[in-house]
Amino acid sequence: MAGNSERRGAKRNPGSKKGATVGSGGQKSKGLRGKGPTPKATERDHHPAARRARSAAKQAEKSGRAPSGGSRRGGAGGPEYIAGRNAVVEALRAEVPATTLYVAARIDSDDRVKESLRLVADRGMAVIESSKTELDRLTAGAVHQGVALQVPAYEYAHPDDLVAAANERGEQPLIVALDGITDPRNLGAIVRSAAAFGAHGVVVPERRAATMTASAWKSSAGAAARLPVARVTNLNRQLGKYRDDGLAVVGLAADADSSVDDMPFVDGPLVLVVGAEGAGLSRLVREHCDAVASIPMESTTESLNAGVAAGIALFSIAAQRRRG
Repeated sequence: MAGNSERRGAKRNPGSKKGATVGSGGQKSKGLRGKGPTPKATERDHHPAARRARSAAKQAEKSGRAPSGGSRRGGAGGPEYIAGRNAVVEALRAEVPATTLYVAARIDSDDRVKESLRLVADRGMAVIESSKTELDRLTAGAVHQGVALQVPAYEYAHPDDLVAAANERGEQPLIVALDGITDPRNLGAIVRSAAAFGAHGVVVPERRAATMTASAWKSSAGAAARLPVARVTNLNRQLGKYRDDGLAVVGLAADADSSVDDMPFVDGPLVLVVGAEGAGLSRLVREHCDAVASIPMESTTESLNAGVAAGIALFSIAAQRRRG
């Protein structure tokens, strides 16, 4: 009853410093205060998403790569998984040599998913319906939006095969070697230019260099299917071997005295070495060059993107060989 001070807990016991417990009277207002936004699933220690994120971080630490991009590689020599609706449909449009499309069960389909399924069907590729857990595992925690594309590991050529292929066709070998190119999009662009201007292959080092990932395939616009890419343990050693086999080695360098418009050794068997933007050729690689050449530019422009520089130099080589 209202006002009944005899009801249990409604009055203070003699000698007690505590107030009445029935009807908190605001004493427990702290318990009503908000505790902030709910933490993300990956930030909750015992949530499955947090365990997957920790596992992906450990895998990335071992492999030296982060799992946050649109694709990841399943171990050394293993397949690559392209994650996300945009990334998958763009890879299929670029005819990246994928083998399997993984699609989440009961996926909320949109135009990108529909186009991906159509392109996969046209190419006779396998489609596997997967759970979200399986897609999370394949993509190492990347944002996959319910789709992932498996791309097999690229099969690199042997560096000696590039020269042999040119000799078999009765042509002067033209090989492009890359020194310190770490962006796969630059690698793909260089492969595309090399194929367009008559080169017989591209050589990349195994360490600290871009590899033929799905991103490189897309940038090559299909040229990677026609032009071989070789991978070498030691670029300097391979350049020395090419020289022993009779090929001249010419590097691109901004401070060179000669120009790509009048490049030395252009009419014979040739290796064109392209360095990274800004850093240019490494010291040891430059020492292995028979000559260096620069691209004439306005003084206000310090350097060119490696893919652009390679394209200009290859165009110039092709033009000089046609005139010769």
